[in-house]
Amino acid sequence: MLRLHRQSNIGTHLFCQVNVCVPVIVNHSSFIIHHSSLILLCTALATALPQARAQQYPTKPVRVIVPSAAAGGADIVARAVMQKLSESWGQQFVVDNRPGIIGAETAARAAPDGYTIMFTTSALAVRDSVYTRLPYNTARDFSPVTQVVAQSNVLVTHPSLPVKSVKELVAYANAKPGELNYGSGGNGTSNHLAAELFCILAGIKVVHVPYKGVPQAITDLMAGRLHFLTGSPVSTLPQVKEGRLRLLAVTTPKRSLSMPDVPTIAESVPGYEFTGWMGMFVPATTPREVIVRIHREVARIVQLPDVKQRFAVDAAEAVGSMPEEFAVFLKAETARWTRVVKEAGIRLD
Repeated sequence: MLRLHRQSNIGTHLFCQVNVCVPVIVNHSSFIIHHSSLILLCTALATALPQARAQQYPTKPVRVIVPSAAAGGADIVARAVMQKLSESWGQQFVVDNRPGIIGAETAARAAPDGYTIMFTTSALAVRDSVYTRLPYNTARDFSPVTQVVAQSNVLVTHPSLPVKSVKELVAYANAKPGELNYGSGGNGTSNHLAAELFCILAGIKVVHVPYKGVPQAITDLMAGRLHFLTGSPVSTLPQVKEGRLRLLAVTTPKRSLSMPDVPTIAESVPGYEFTGWMGMFVPATTPREVIVRIHREVARIVQLPDVKQRFAVDAAEAVGSMPEEFAVFLKAETARWTRVVKEAGIRLD
């Protein structure tokens, strides 16, 4: 075992700080470690230990907070990705649906150890623009991991509404100002602002009906209590195929590769654009090594042929961006929606 000369008091202190035992084979009864060499050794060990712990991650089940209702678009995509992570690492990634602000707050206050992940949507950027006070600070309390997908949302109506295109919907709404309504997953949610932006640019006056989640809004739309809404393909297209909803357009500036025959809203309402996204965050100060490990595996998973095929059905494209890239993207998204919210005069507190 390593022996320290009595004169190496400082070296003894530094070495004990690392809290490991390192066997060393020597040919002398005593061994003097120069301070500079010992510092290098300690630095190497201090770097290696977190990396070694990250390679062992996860050693227990991981909680995945989804600030959206069960059966919604984010929930369905999150469960698909988490199932793959569970298969890859042999630990359960358990989805915990906590819709709205309470979900993000819960994630922000969780221990920064990698065992709490937040899988959220563009609603995270939207909330920063519509609330002056939140129980968390996005930039301070979260570390971006990766943008999982970019998604084209869709504009759908009830089949009884006598319109079959965006132009017809705009004309019908103009003929009945204030008589039509649209639903959303709640005030200040991304699909609320996506629809609000459509109304502003189209110059129509309609009534917004907020719900506690998009699934409830879709249920009322199918029942005829709403006239239209914008939502994710994963939560609306099954009803479209069954004839319970009518698909009018996609929200992205270009037509979706998975729905090339469906027009964009921008083809009838110039300047309109809404691209949904879903991504993963962890509490701030989560070890960098853990963030990198999660990102690498998720980036691999989203490129798997069966996963990409699943995304395509929902008009979503795999992204898997680096943590730094996702941070820059989030900042730009927040700034963009802040401008929209200011123009629309939306405040929630």
